[in-house]
Amino acid sequence: MGNPTTPPALRGASATSRTCTRLPRWRGFSLRIRLTLAATLIAALGLCLAGALLVVSQRASLIRSLDDSARQRALIIAAALDKGRTVQPLPASGDGDDVTQIVDHRGRVIAASGNVAGEPALFRTLKPAPGGEPSVHTAHGVPLGDQGTYRVAAVSTGSAQAPETVYVGRATAQADHSVDELIAELAAGLPVLTALLAAAGWCITGRALVPVERLRRQAAEITATDLHRRLDLPPAADEVGRLGATLNDLLARLDESTTHQRQFVADAAHELRSPVAAVRAELETAARHPHADFSARLPDLLEETVRLGRLIDDLVRLARLDATPGTALTADVDLDDLVRAEVRRLHARPGVAVVRGRIRPARVRGDADALSRAVRNLLDNAVRYARRRVEVTLDTARGEAVLSVQDDGAGIAPADRERVFERFTRLDDARGRDVGGSGLGLAIVRDVTTHHGGRVAVEGDGPGARLVLRLPLAIYPHKRVLPSSNPRRGARLPLPP
Repeated sequence: MGNPTTPPALRGASATSRTCTRLPRWRGFSLRIRLTLAATLIAALGLCLAGALLVVSQRASLIRSLDDSARQRALIIAAALDKGRTVQPLPASGDGDDVTQIVDHRGRVIAASGNVAGEPALFRTLKPAPGGEPSVHTAHGVPLGDQGTYRVAAVSTGSAQAPETVYVGRATAQADHSVDELIAELAAGLPVLTALLAAAGWCITGRALVPVERLRRQAAEITATDLHRRLDLPPAADEVGRLGATLNDLLARLDESTTHQRQFVADAAHELRSPVAAVRAELETAARHPHADFSARLPDLLEETVRLGRLIDDLVRLARLDATPGTALTADVDLDDLVRAEVRRLHARPGVAVVRGRIRPARVRGDADALSRAVRNLLDNAVRYARRRVEVTLDTARGEAVLSVQDDGAGIAPADRERVFERFTRLDDARGRDVGGSGLGLAIVRDVTTHHGGRVAVEGDGPGARLVLRLPLAIYPHKRVLPSSNPRRGARLPLPP
């Protein structure tokens, strides 16, 4: 538990500071050093574990051999006693540290091997297993020489009235000595083997990181002026190759974006130059002739100023869309209300009849101002190039709101139907600068539509141009929406749950 007098914010700050003081000690090393250290540590732990298992296995094998030898000798002596043959002293097994004793039911030694002749019972506390099978135990502190520890096999023999027990002990000193030698050899060999593994890991990681270092150097040499360059990919299609391919793809996108941005800036400068030059020429003429009447030129000057303002507004709109491509859209917008408002606005303009077809209620999720600008640009574009008539319809299909704007103008050739949505694009003949377009209206429509998860395209093969905008409808999981009986207002009433 933390100090109750310390504020939570300070406790969090102190914990963060402690973490930050520890991390740089590890982050200060290069990736090659970190990989080598990690691999060496894992290898060292694995070698230590393997060495420990080897020691345990070796000792168990030696003890098992002692047990088998003692058990077999005890059974041989017990079989000889059962046949009535008793030898005093008992024959030795060949190892001077073996101990054999036969003890009666009173605890007296009735026979023993020569190395323990005259000694009292050494293993009387050990009980043989029932059923005549030898039981093997470890006896510590046996008062015999400097051995001390024995593996003792005990087996019962004789009659039920006068039972006898045969004890055969094998000293564990030799096994302990062999295990100690193995531990010493492992203690001397494991550090050397770990060092060799560390050197091998250092070389292997160095060779593995050579392509990464090569990619890094090439990427560091690429500047904003030569984004067309690409990294040399390694021949192997491994993780490093995929990294290089991803970096090349990133460079391609940066190159395309930079080229697009430079072209946009150049086009914007070119478009701004014309109205600014016209306004400047009019003002310079007025300055040279202060007493002349320039009232006849004011409409032209005003028109250029309006055109300049409209162009600046379009540029600001595009800049905002480029700056916030992933903004969350959570507001609900009645698209049919926006369409009706823009149609009413165009009714006041003479020359072209804007006909409103079927307008179905359609609610989408997004930015009302941006969507209103997109609808306005679609209608203004249609009115600008129409001869007499523009028809507007809004329908819903497959979870989408479908806005269709059809004019009876010159139309758009199939080869140009994608170009019209590019920035500062003007087609020849009827769709030229003389009709007042800046070349940004449909580009704004496409950017706004894409930002809202929709799409816009030129469809149909009939006379004139038919531009169709599609946006996903807003989804309400807990209520349904019904259109009002008045199609002009498009009001919505939520159904009761």
